[in-house]
Amino acid sequence: MPIPIHDPNHAPGGALKRLPLLKAAVTFIAAVCLCLCALLYFQLEQSRRHDLDSARVASANLTRAMAQQAQDTFVQADLVLASLADWIQNDGFGPSTRPRLQQTFARRVQSLEQLHGLFLFDKNGQWVITSFASLHRGAGIADRDYFKFHQQNASLIAHVSPAIRSRQNGDWIIPVSRRLNDAKGNFQGVLMAGIKMSYFDHFFRSFNLDAKGEMALALSDGTLLARRPFDESLIGQPLAEEHIYKHEPSSAGAGDAIIRSAPDGIVRLYAHQHLQAYPLVVTAAMSEEAILAGWYGTAFQSSLIVALVVLGICLFGWVFVRQVRNSERIEADLRKAQEALELIATHDSLTGLANRRLFERALDVEFGRGARQRSPLSLIMLDIDFFKRYNDTYGHVAGDHCLAEVAKVLKSCCHRKADLAVRFGGEEFAVLLPDTNLPGAMALAEQIRRSVIDKNITHSGSPTGYLTVSLGCHAFVPSSLDSIEVFIQRADSALYQAKHGGRNRVAALSMEDGLCALERSDR
Repeated sequence: MPIPIHDPNHAPGGALKRLPLLKAAVTFIAAVCLCLCALLYFQLEQSRRHDLDSARVASANLTRAMAQQAQDTFVQADLVLASLADWIQNDGFGPSTRPRLQQTFARRVQSLEQLHGLFLFDKNGQWVITSFASLHRGAGIADRDYFKFHQQNASLIAHVSPAIRSRQNGDWIIPVSRRLNDAKGNFQGVLMAGIKMSYFDHFFRSFNLDAKGEMALALSDGTLLARRPFDESLIGQPLAEEHIYKHEPSSAGAGDAIIRSAPDGIVRLYAHQHLQAYPLVVTAAMSEEAILAGWYGTAFQSSLIVALVVLGICLFGWVFVRQVRNSERIEADLRKAQEALELIATHDSLTGLANRRLFERALDVEFGRGARQRSPLSLIMLDIDFFKRYNDTYGHVAGDHCLAEVAKVLKSCCHRKADLAVRFGGEEFAVLLPDTNLPGAMALAEQIRRSVIDKNITHSGSPTGYLTVSLGCHAFVPSSLDSIEVFIQRADSALYQAKHGGRNRVAALSMEDGLCALERSDR
């Protein structure tokens, strides 16, 4: 038996599906790129959070130091005011005591570098005593906020007011004042210590801060007292709408927030600390740009490296996908060529019917199946009557056309998928009928014979005057002991008997009945 050209159990593409491979490759490449980008994102985000957390710790430490220094500054001034207030309330500030009070004021100012000066005002806001050698003779301070506060409030606790320009010499000072009462508890005047704003500016400069950073001292309501960098236009302005004042209440003690500054639009990390003894708050702000300067450099380098790696993977993937697609196209072309070769190798080019090679392969398969299932197998052999005369009369081209017309009849009569019409050789044809007994084969053979006659193909060399065929049928149930060659020979013997009996008829050969002939003619 010939070796099959194409094994149906190993169809092209069965062992390796190209399309799933292409999808898997694209998915894998995309997953790798996404994983690299995700790892980069998480690593950079973790690094960014670490830098911000470190900045928060540094800012918190800075604000604690600022708060401690500010509180010590105001406590020292408050202690001076408290001791002087007790002395004045006991001894008064009459003309006899004023020289000694002025000297005491001057010594106290010299002992504390943060003090601009000490001032005593009567109940009308007029100058009484100052730490300066010459007493200011100008208008009083009845219009000052701190004076109005003490005039209207009976509390003897120190009061911190918004920064002002001293009327003594024009310097910026932060007033810390106390109310003075007479023996009956009536308002007697105000004792005020002016703290130099330059003192805080010098203190702020002792800290290393980036060029876009800020440090500030403010009242708890957000009114600015001192600031680095110094901006005179902001002093005394309410900053309640900026940074931590609109995010954190004064009772929060300490905290931080990343906010875009309203005046200059710079994003900063603002840390704040409220003083325990006074309604004051200190803030320290570092620009996000300075905090993340190192991170930006690392992020750029890491992103560039990952981008190059991803680009390399994508280029490799593009080349790989192109190769897979080329392989797929090549395989499809090979599959088409193989199918065409298979068709050429197993089918007759003139009639389109199966050839001897496919017929022998089908016989081998059906013999095995019939033996296993004990099902009948039939074979019809047919031959065109007087075909040599037809060729001699009409020529070989007409003969080829005649063969093609008979092939069409066979195709039209074989309705089942398992039926196989074969050009056996020359003008001889065969029809293999699985699961078909002898009566069924004879019925199909008669249908074929009548269909050929219905074609009305003129044949002057035939006694009937038109083209006819003779058919021989054989059917049996195959077994492992039976021979394919014997099976074909018996069908061929039935065909011989049909031709020997006058042609244009169907003859059958069975194992039980021997030879029986069924003659058909158009008479």
